[in-house]
Amino acid sequence: MSVKDEIKRLNLLMLQKLQEQERERAKIIEITTFDVTSKQQMFLDSLQDEVLYGGAAGGGKSYAQVLDAWIYAIKYPGIKQLVLRRTFPELKRSLIMTSVMLYKKEYAKYNESDKKWKFNNGSIIEFGYCESEKDVTQYQSAEYDVIRFDELTHFTEFQYTYLISRIRGANNFPKQMKSSTNPGSVGHAWVKGRFIEDRIPLQTYEDDLQRSSIFIPAKVQENSFLMESDPKYIQRLEQLPEKERKALLEGDWDIFEGQYFTEFRKDIHVIEPFVIPADWRRYMTLDYGLDMLACYWIALSPDNQAIIYKELYQPNLIISDAAKAILEVENEEVYMRLAPPDLWNRRQDTGKSAAQIFHENGVTLVESKNDRVQGWYCLKEWLKPYESKDEQTGEDIKTANMRIFNNCKNLTRTLPQLQRDEKNPNDVASQPHELTHGPDAIRGFAISYALPAKVIPEGKYPSNSPEDRALKHLERLLKKKSRRELL
Repeated sequence: MSVKDEIKRLNLLMLQKLQEQERERAKIIEITTFDVTSKQQMFLDSLQDEVLYGGAAGGGKSYAQVLDAWIYAIKYPGIKQLVLRRTFPELKRSLIMTSVMLYKKEYAKYNESDKKWKFNNGSIIEFGYCESEKDVTQYQSAEYDVIRFDELTHFTEFQYTYLISRIRGANNFPKQMKSSTNPGSVGHAWVKGRFIEDRIPLQTYEDDLQRSSIFIPAKVQENSFLMESDPKYIQRLEQLPEKERKALLEGDWDIFEGQYFTEFRKDIHVIEPFVIPADWRRYMTLDYGLDMLACYWIALSPDNQAIIYKELYQPNLIISDAAKAILEVENEEVYMRLAPPDLWNRRQDTGKSAAQIFHENGVTLVESKNDRVQGWYCLKEWLKPYESKDEQTGEDIKTANMRIFNNCKNLTRTLPQLQRDEKNPNDVASQPHELTHGPDAIRGFAISYALPAKVIPEGKYPSNSPEDRALKHLERLLKKKSRRELL
């Protein structure tokens, strides 16, 4: 074959390859092109590290998530994606059902047993759940290119930030957290703080780690497809109670239906640490279980201002180790240590109460009151904002009788996330339990401490006051010690 013929043959092969590539590109465009709203298109096009889409109900959030996952799977052969809801039943009746109706079976097959779409090009879309904070550990050895949260406010901040660590891979695929949600539910406060508070919608922001993020708001009125197929949907939303209507119809993030501590304001209650005067009385209050030791130190000023200034928040500690951890962190004189009454129940394995074991290991506790609802009411009173004047500038400010140093990160994280119990709106919902450890500890202080209305001579306290109970408790311990020494 002549050189001329060889060149002609190579040119023909190159042309055929280019034509094949063009056909492949055209096919990809064809199977990834759908009719979407302008806001859905923004979500599909977003390349920020963290993306939040939604706000009001009916904005087409779940559809956009499923569609976006499909487009990524086709465009990036071999990409791994995880799609999450809080529980699997929620996942099955929403996202999975939508994907089964939307995805083209000649390109991917759904495996019901492992809840995965497996694509012909090697891409994988996995559906998963994360009901409690401990469920994140089922993903600790996995790696994904993109993780998608549907209804992000149903998750805690810990679940979200932990799963960020699962995004990794030695490839050039997008590495993103793409989420959708309505306002409300357990994660409302942290989602608002991370994506919405003090931010302009549709504008990209970067954090200290140079991770970019964006919030794409969407309302039902912008979803022309829903408006055409169900024009009375807005009328039904308008019939909701005011808070739910503002959240679901208007996408109002300042309205949080179900939040228990509506008094809590980060700009009021969370403050920079300062040197606490030596004459302020120090307290410690705790909530203990093997799943978590939540322990807080509180300084009380002469004018009844409570400052929560130190936090110990650690799981998997037996009582002796918990006492050791408390003493290591405490390193100061504390007037009284408060603990819930259940720590005085005798344990079957030792015949001793947890309080007794704490005492034997150097941490003497005083029993606090255990009326849950009354305790939460007392804590609401401590947190209630009120008008005051800045001592230095004389300006009118809002403050509260209880404030928290910003180093108490778990308390400031969980307190605003607590929700009302649907069956008993006066109480805090018991689930998810991982959010109540810190607030339960503070509740013990709030219900137990009452500043006397007048000055009381030293050594004389009102009957059943914390001071009176502390003295009686110490007297009982001394008597027990004397009896043991006599024996």
